[in-house]
Amino acid sequence: MIAVPKKQAWQDHYAEGKGFRQVGEAERTLLASHTPAPDGGGRALDVGCGTGELAVTLAGMGYTVDAVDYAEAALTRARAEHAEVKGVRWWCRDVEREPLPEAGPDEEPGFDLITLRLCIAFISNRTALLRSLGSRLRAGGAIVVITPLTETTPAERQNIALDEDEMELLSEGFDTVARFDAEGLAVLVLRGSAGRVSVVERGRPVPQAVFGASAVVTDGEGRVLLGRSARGMWELPAGGVETGESAQAAAVRELAEETGLVAKVEDAHVVAVLPDDRQDVRRIAAVVRITSWTDRLDLREPSKFLRWEWFPLHTLAGLGRLFVPSALALEAVWPGVLPAMPKAHSYPCTAPYGPVAGEPALAVHLREQMTESVIRGGWAPSPRVQAALRAVPRHRFLPEAPLVTAYDDEIAVATVKEDNGTVVSSVSAPWLQADMAGQLRLEPGMHVLEVGSGGYNAELLAHLVGDRGRVVSVDLDPFVVRRAERLCAEAGSGRVTAVLGDGSLGAPGQVPPGGFDAVIITHTATDIAPAWREQLAEGGRLVVPLDVGGYTRSITLVRRGDVLHAEHWTYCGFVRDRGAAARAVPTATFAGGEVTVRWELGTAGNTAGMEKALAGERYELSTGLVVAGQFNFETLQLFAATTLDGFCRLSVAPGSELVAQQEAAAIVADGSLAYLTHIKIACGPEPADWRSEFFIHAYGPDGPELAERFASCVRTWDREVRESWYPPLSIHPAGTPDDQLPTGDRVDTPACRMVFDWPGRGARAPLPAPAPTPAVAAGVRVAP
Repeated sequence: MIAVPKKQAWQDHYAEGKGFRQVGEAERTLLASHTPAPDGGGRALDVGCGTGELAVTLAGMGYTVDAVDYAEAALTRARAEHAEVKGVRWWCRDVEREPLPEAGPDEEPGFDLITLRLCIAFISNRTALLRSLGSRLRAGGAIVVITPLTETTPAERQNIALDEDEMELLSEGFDTVARFDAEGLAVLVLRGSAGRVSVVERGRPVPQAVFGASAVVTDGEGRVLLGRSARGMWELPAGGVETGESAQAAAVRELAEETGLVAKVEDAHVVAVLPDDRQDVRRIAAVVRITSWTDRLDLREPSKFLRWEWFPLHTLAGLGRLFVPSALALEAVWPGVLPAMPKAHSYPCTAPYGPVAGEPALAVHLREQMTESVIRGGWAPSPRVQAALRAVPRHRFLPEAPLVTAYDDEIAVATVKEDNGTVVSSVSAPWLQADMAGQLRLEPGMHVLEVGSGGYNAELLAHLVGDRGRVVSVDLDPFVVRRAERLCAEAGSGRVTAVLGDGSLGAPGQVPPGGFDAVIITHTATDIAPAWREQLAEGGRLVVPLDVGGYTRSITLVRRGDVLHAEHWTYCGFVRDRGAAARAVPTATFAGGEVTVRWELGTAGNTAGMEKALAGERYELSTGLVVAGQFNFETLQLFAATTLDGFCRLSVAPGSELVAQQEAAAIVADGSLAYLTHIKIACGPEPADWRSEFFIHAYGPDGPELAERFASCVRTWDREVRESWYPPLSIHPAGTPDDQLPTGDRVDTPACRMVFDWPGRGARAPLPAPAPTPAVAAGVRVAP
């Protein structure tokens, strides 16, 4: 294995005035021919730039260049020698461990060209680095590797060169590979690094190797160790279990024999046993997670392995050829880290271990950055929630995601999808998780029920309830539960219990005396399951993303007897419930499928004659409401859904001429419909200068009357609700008599009765019909 030169050695190399072979004319010609700068200029990254000659060449081709080297002495010389050159930014970075330079304020993220000239041989984890760099390429971009070859390099200098096996390995996983010669230097042009992993076999197992053990080892940065075998694939350290030997002992022995790393048997834990019937000899493999080791990585069996590398987990999906048992072992430890795995039996072992230490410095930096952004947004006012965000390693619950994605405070990351691409499980955006966790008001020692598993959110809650607390996380998907168990074992507190079951039933058998102190639902619910209230302690808090009429809000509810009272609302979105309580939404399509009507509250309206109505004239009515460009009208959606009879939602294909927007709130009655839309009536240099007017569009014989009702709803909201925000809400068990309900607008579901006390509505008064004015009373008919 090629040793990595010490940083000080490189410092001395450049400080003494030394360098490397100058960029030749053949190299310049190849770069100009195969990687010209895009029209208008492009962005390039020069890795291992040294004294900057290639970076200057790229700048001359029209690129803006980020030139990176980890020896400050090289950059000092580069800045001095090329002070007059424009378009080059010099950075001192270790590209294997530190973040790449970010795009400038006027630049799009990513690079059109990434070059590695005369440096690839000095990078120990070069395959992993190329996978990471490939993910930063823009569409049509390329990675160019320029290196000497061992066959044409003197023996005393072969540490700077690569052999043909290594050249082939660099190319693996890219869509297109072009190779050229530049005066004795090999030039690889690599494109299309979307990444894929091919799980491959290596032939029939020898009969005496029917029982084996695979060692799963990570380093101080959380990277997993894989070896490139002489068979042309990546493999874990592994081998057969000898007579009288345990699987743990075999894994420890094989690790030492193949890599030089030394571990104790007590630090080796069997995670799963995998039977494999693909060949005529059954193969039984124990997956052994080794949590601690010492000594130095070495290539002990060069006849079997060409090299060992440490891989960040998110790069495994683009690894290339990966041995089947190794792939299955990685999946057993980190479920979901590899896509499209072959079907296999796995028998998990429940012996506890962990957490296992190890994370890159960049993760710590990004976690702090994420936390500060969430705090600035006002989503984590609690110091204890802030501390949880800083402490829990979010990226370790998203092993398939790059660090920058895992710590993006704005996005939810999908972790499980159906075959059609529908997301069925995800890790929610940090700002939303912080808000919901804060609303629970958890204290040390509390017991919490989480419905909908994933791992990270449960660990945030576990951090808040402390050593004496407990979190029970239930999900109906066996894969999601297994994933939560495994990831919590790797990086968790030991205070999370993952349970397989239908979350609408809560967690029977896990309820503490007196009930859970808090319950949090992490999927969209269209109803409040009785178990959530019944298993919640008196005075306890339930936080649930509740869908009302197709609009989801995270609502904080407090239990007082059999009634839940709302205390807080947050606009949000979640994956939908898949359990027994999931409710089918009645739908109908019209105009050849162009228009779809959805009754999200569960009761379909009368649509007889709708096709004829949509083929007729459109009626338009202004509500008289004009708003600024950044105006928030989220309560209007909920107000309409809970106060208008016949409420539904429309969705249309892009470019529809029947409905002016792709999603619209609507009402349907007797073959007529009316929907709400807003039209921009004024523009300006800033969004605050924009103005939009709310209109009602209607079709059918009763369209004008429906339009008047909808417009009246909008005006009442503007007059009574707009400044008061969300209303008091109480949720009562289904079957509660009317005379025991407070006044307000009622929404009934199979399990509960919701009462919304909107201001200005009185004792469930109908929406008032406003006196017509010339500005808003006259409707306009428009030809379809």
